Formats: sequence, structure tokens, C-alpha cells
Amino acid sequence: MKLAARTARIAVSPTMKVAADAMRLKAQGVDVVDFGAGEPDFPTPPHISAAAERAIEANFTKYTTNSGTEDLKRAIIDRYRADYGVEYTPAETIISAGGKQALYNAILALFDRGDEVITHAPGWPTLVEQIKLAEATPVIVRTHAEDGFRLHADTFLEAITPRTRGIIVNSPANPTGALISEEDLARIAKEAAARDIWVVLDLCYEKLIYDPVPHNLPAVLARHLRDRAVLCGSASKTYAMTGWRCGWALAPAAVTAACNAIQSHSTSNASSISQKAAEAALRGPQTCVTEMLDEYRRRRDRLAEWLSADPRIRLVKPAGAFYLFPDVSECLSPDGIRTTAELATSLLNEARVAVTPGEAFDAPGSFRLSYATSMHELERGTNRLLEFLAGATVRTS
Repeated sequence: MKLAARTARIAVSPTMKVAADAMRLKAQGVDVVDFGAGEPDFPTPPHISAAAERAIEANFTKYTTNSGTEDLKRAIIDRYRADYGVEYTPAETIISAGGKQALYNAILALFDRGDEVITHAPGWPTLVEQIKLAEATPVIVRTHAEDGFRLHADTFLEAITPRTRGIIVNSPANPTGALISEEDLARIAKEAAARDIWVVLDLCYEKLIYDPVPHNLPAVLARHLRDRAVLCGSASKTYAMTGWRCGWALAPAAVTAACNAIQSHSTSNASSISQKAAEAALRGPQTCVTEMLDEYRRRRDRLAEWLSADPRIRLVKPAGAFYLFPDVSECLSPDGIRTTAELATSLLNEARVAVTPGEAFDAPGSFRLSYATSMHELERGTNRLLEFLAGATVRTS
């Protein structure tokens, strides 16, 4: 069977595959501890769900305008003004079916065949695949565990060529939780402005930063690159709303108009009910976000402590998001489990622990552990993982 050539350039999201494998086993009654989930385990806060219920009761269940409701656009604009001091208009705002679609719309709107688009690894695999779907060329710059996977301006700037059309930055980053500093982003923005390069900022984890470090990235881009910057955000991680599928982009009006045209021929508007819920999330009390972040911090610290029991596991505490990304290469062996992809398969099949192998993030030798699950499950899963690794050492030595 002959399929379109673009299908040969991409694969199913490896992070989604881990989730599907874990769900399949759970459906069969298998006791799986899932460290693969890239979503909060908390329920959506009650005031957000209540807004959705009111929308249903009011029969707000029809199409909205393709680019989203004016009320939600205003809520996003007001939230970014309050949090970051940046100013956008409704014409510069579009609502999408999740942050992933906001990014995809922007990438399709901005990049063409032959364009080079720089992003970073270890990184979220969807960014690279979306660049490929736009028939552009991804250029990957590396970050390193030795300095906490920090995103350095120098590595991005050294990768620029005459064909560079865009730079995509995810901060806090998935899977490392690393941040780019305001100073580094400013250097990138200034160079991008001089060379007419677009900067796309993935802010899906923007509210999940553990320490009070300067991270006003929207203001940096507004100051240095206002007319060539795209901000992509989402209600998913911040407000435990992954299943609601509601994201957004803030960009120059010509870009949002192009994204609107693309979206009009794909998904059209985001769910009307989800838009009302997202509006309540953005305008309502933000204490729920702080409470979830405090719990993530406790889990991060405890999980890191437990994993330190095996000296072969090397890890850096993440500055944001809700993942640990330990290096387990010393647990591998050419005579036994050779790769983290094999290790992840063995952990799922034998220890019943789901993790995402580093190969999914262009970082073999590591794997991603999501601590967006209860402390009880974290302890159960860590015990199984450590016991398996100890046994694997015996089997492969």
C-alpha cells in the first residue's frame, strides 16, 4: 500500500506509545505503576469544572468562532499582562485544541521546505516531527547533564546558517525540566531580530517552576523581537486539564490569521465547553496551581532521594515541569540489556513499571520518569525499578 511520503518521515509519538502500552496492560488487569504519564494526576480544580457544567446547562455547546471566543482571548491577554507585563490584542490571539496544535499551526504557518529550524535535545519529540511535517529541516543543538541541561544561547547561535528560518525553545523543557535564562533568550532574540529569524516559545510548563528564578520569557521577546515571536501556551499542565484540549498562541496578527486559516481546515474551533473552563482557570484563583506545584516539589525531592540508593543512577534535579531524567547508562551492558529502549520494555514486561526511554528524546542512556502520580505509587514503582536494576546487574554481569 502506497502512502503519502510525509508519513515515512515521522513515527507515532513515543511518549503517547508508552501511555498506550501502560493503559493496555491496566485494561487487562495488570498492576502497572505508570511513570510514563505526561499529565497531572490531580483532578481538574472544582471551580474550573463548575464553569464547564454551567456552559452545558446554558447550552453553550455549539461552534464558536474558529479562532476562539472573545471572552477566552481576553482572559489570556489579561493573564499574560498580569503575569508578564506584555500586551497583546484579540487579533493576535488564537485558541487551539491544545498546546500541541498551537505549535503545529505556527510551524505550518512559518516554515517551508528548505528552511532550517533550530531546537534542542534532549527534547520533546513532537517539535522535531512537526518541523518535518512542514517539510522544513530540524537542526538539533545539545544540552548536557553536567550543567543541568541548561539551554545556552551560544549553542543556538552557533547553529545558525543562511537557511535558518526559526528557533523553537521549550522552557521549562520536557523531559529535562531545564530552563533557559532571560539573558540567554535575550541574546538569541537580538540575533534573531538582526537576521529575520522567528522564535517560537513553548510555554506549556510555564507555571511549574520550583524556585523563584527570573523567567519572564514573554517580556524578553516583547522587548527584543515583538514582531517575530510566537508564544504557545496551554491549560493542560498548569490546571490539570490535559483531556480538555485547550491551548493558545500569541503572535503578530498576520501569523494568527495564517494559523486561523490552517485551523479552519483541520479541527476548526476548540471545544466550546473547554473554552469556558479555560476562561475560569485563567480568571479564577491561582492557589490551585501553587498547591500542585508544592506537591510536585515534594515528589521530586523524595523520588530523587530514593533513586540515589543505586549509585549507578545519575540525575539532575529539574528546575521545572514534573519529570526526572536520570542517566542509567551504567546499568546497561553489551551482554544483556543494551539500550534504554530495551530497558524500558523489560521494566514494563517484567517489573510492571512504565517509563519513557531516552531514545524518545534523542538521548539514549537515560529515561524519563514522570512524578505526576501519588507518593504511594512513586514509592511502589521506585522499589520495583531498583529491585529490577539490581537483578539485571546479576543477570548481565
